[in-house]
Amino acid sequence: MSASWFTLPNLLTLLRLALAPFVAMAVLSHRPWIALALAAAAGAADGLDGWIARRWRQRSTLGAWLDPIADKILLASAWAALYLEGAAPGWLVAAILGRDLVIVAGALAYEFLVGRLAIAPSLLSKWTTALQIAGALALIASMGHPWPPALLRAVEVLVFAFTVVSGVHYVLVWSARARRELGGRR
Repeated sequence: MSASWFTLPNLLTLLRLALAPFVAMAVLSHRPWIALALAAAAGAADGLDGWIARRWRQRSTLGAWLDPIADKILLASAWAALYLEGAAPGWLVAAILGRDLVIVAGALAYEFLVGRLAIAPSLLSKWTTALQIAGALALIASMGHPWPPALLRAVEVLVFAFTVVSGVHYVLVWSARARRELGGRR
């Protein structure tokens, strides 16, 4: 891993962070096509930063932390804006934001109580993030061109189910890992 924070992947990640409030503002000002264009730009930056980091070996510790934070902030702001605009139900947004809070609190607790936490999202977590992105994009698109309500409900239920299962999975995996680590120190 590179010690330098000044890498192209990190700059692209910072661009994603900078786009988050603009995506939310576009949703709140009922400009879904602008929100979708900005989200697409953020998605392209996300794919590009990962590819560049792997291809030219520009991975960094900062990037390992910053990349998932950028994802969380972009998703949280989009989902919060969708809720405020009346396009997403509160129970779904609460589950999404609650899962992220549990993950952050768990990571901090692990670092404080157990030791260094290696950041490695599970496959389930990657699928959950992909579904949260797809769900947000679907709801944003439905603001510009209405979708069948049953299809939107199906999207919401699928995102909710993966969000809850992924959150529980993280709690179980990190708890077991912490018990192993702490048990080995006695």
